[in-house]
Amino acid sequence: MTYAFGSRTFLLLMRINPAVAFTLILLTLMFGAGIVSSSWGYALGRQALTGVRQPETRPSNATMANRSGEKHHELVLLDENKIIKDVEARVDSGK
Repeated sequence: MTYAFGSRTFLLLMRINPAVAFTLILLTLMFGAGIVSSSWGYALGRQALTGVRQPETRPSNATMANRSGEKHHELVLLDENKIIKDVEARVDSGK
């Protein structure tokens, strides 16, 4: 039998290099660990979301309801001096 690489090269290719074997073993273990951790994470996430449901309405529907003529609440600004007086009265009454 003659090979294109020669008999000496073929014998070297047939021998298993320990570094290559170690690399393949580590890659296989890392791939297996990735599969195990991803399935475990999926199971934990699925269990965590068992009682959670989606909202009944979409956010876009709520926006459309506000445009349909519902009255908006106006912003009421409070007088700062009145708030300070109320706080001082509460602090003084606690003494």
